Amino acid sequence: ILEKTQKDDLDITPWLGWFLAFLDRAISSTSETLASVFQKASFWDRNSRTDMNERQKLMINKLLDGFYGKLNTSKWAAINKTSQDTALRDIQDLVGKAVLKKEEAGGRSTTYILKTS
Repeated sequence: ILEKTQKDDLDITPWLGWFLAFLDRAISSTSETLASVFQKASFWDRNSRTDMNERQKLMINKLLDGFYGKLNTSKWAAINKTSQDTALRDIQDLVGKAVLKKEEAGGRSTTYILKTS
């Protein structure tokens, strides 16, 4: 658009429209990124005194970064390369510390989410 403007009548209106639309998208993207960073920082600030092992910290960071799907003991065990029993102990520990909460469905389909407040 800028090259066309330079060769034609020097009307920069189309270029300004393109530039401002691009700038708007960049600002929106930055706002979304900052919101995510602030949410993550706020979570870790609220839970700074909560004792967690490395597996738990890894999984919480994955959840904060937008974990796809539902978290259950099988996924926890697979991601951390640990047993189902260890995964369940890790999860139950975080539920007891009010970091995770169990979703409504129970039994074999029990899933967990981060407690937001």
